[in-house]
Amino acid sequence: MTPSPPADPPPPTGLPPFRVPKTLRVTAGISWRLLVVGLAIFVLVWAVFQVAAVALAIFLALFVTALAGPIARLFGRVMPKVIAVILSLLLILVVGSVIILLVLRSIVEEGPALAQAITDGIQEVENWLQTGPLQLSGDQLNQVQQQAESWAKSAGATIAGDLLSDLGSVGVIITAGSVFLFGVIFFMTSGPSIWGWFVSWAPLRVRSTFDTCGQLAWGTLAGYGRGMIVVALCDALLVFIGLTILQVPLAPALAAVVFLGAFIPVIGAPIATFLAALVALATKGPVTAALVVVLTIIVGSFDGDVMQPLVMGKTESLHPLAIVTIIATGALTFGVIGALVAIPIASSIYAILKYLTGRDPDRPYPPPDPSPGNATAAPA
Repeated sequence: MTPSPPADPPPPTGLPPFRVPKTLRVTAGISWRLLVVGLAIFVLVWAVFQVAAVALAIFLALFVTALAGPIARLFGRVMPKVIAVILSLLLILVVGSVIILLVLRSIVEEGPALAQAITDGIQEVENWLQTGPLQLSGDQLNQVQQQAESWAKSAGATIAGDLLSDLGSVGVIITAGSVFLFGVIFFMTSGPSIWGWFVSWAPLRVRSTFDTCGQLAWGTLAGYGRGMIVVALCDALLVFIGLTILQVPLAPALAAVVFLGAFIPVIGAPIATFLAALVALATKGPVTAALVVVLTIIVGSFDGDVMQPLVMGKTESLHPLAIVTIIATGALTFGVIGALVAIPIASSIYAILKYLTGRDPDRPYPPPDPSPGNATAAPA
């Protein structure tokens, strides 16, 4: 039996075998990784939101520890550590209470006159819109005024609702206050050992990286907290001096408003100083109001070009557009509290990302791998 001849090969089609383009493979790989990271961030934010009061208490405890830590170390040179911690906390409490009382006293005592002056300033602006180059009619002004009043009422209700929801019930306040109190005490007395315990859970090959990231976040938070208080005091003092020289009434109350507004970077102090321009317009005329606007520009430039780099150094190296965007995101997500804590958290994350991507000139990445023979025992 003769073997059958081999079958003829199929005719060539002239088309290469199908392959997924490399660009598409890379894009798909990046996309699903970003989706996983985004899902992890969403879960983390959701979990923090479920225990918002406790998370806020821990954050404030870290903030107070950052303020009182240098004072406690200074006192610790001449006295036992426990006494140094107690005295530093009492000093922070007394100074903070005095500042808050002075600010509230200025606002309460001069609040009605300040509100009336702002109302008169708004009336001056309305008169200029009617008689000035724009020549707006009364109906158009009424529509704008109604929209502004509606927005102000809704914004005020939103802020009040956010504050009430953040404070919560009496039980939540007591629980969060207890976490805050014990957090401050233990962070001050045994902070390094607590952090060492967290670091000990990380694998040995990433332990050094994990430790450096934590130190960067803590340094950023501590520098931001101390720096913002100094910057707010300087802004309020400069505004008070400028308004006193220009003989604008209600200077203490306006300086107190600027002090509170300065805790929201970039936009807080200018918005607060705008109220001073309205008061100057109502009481001293347009020339003084224009000088107050110039004062706002000078204070803002001094804040951004001198105070921020001098006091904070590299703590907050975010672009102003990024700062405004982050504040808006924090406010929309967590209300007033979110607007206040968004920048220090974002600055800490930015510092960590700079280190992990090798963009931090002071700390090269990756660090050298620790050898098993030289590894030190993890703290208990």
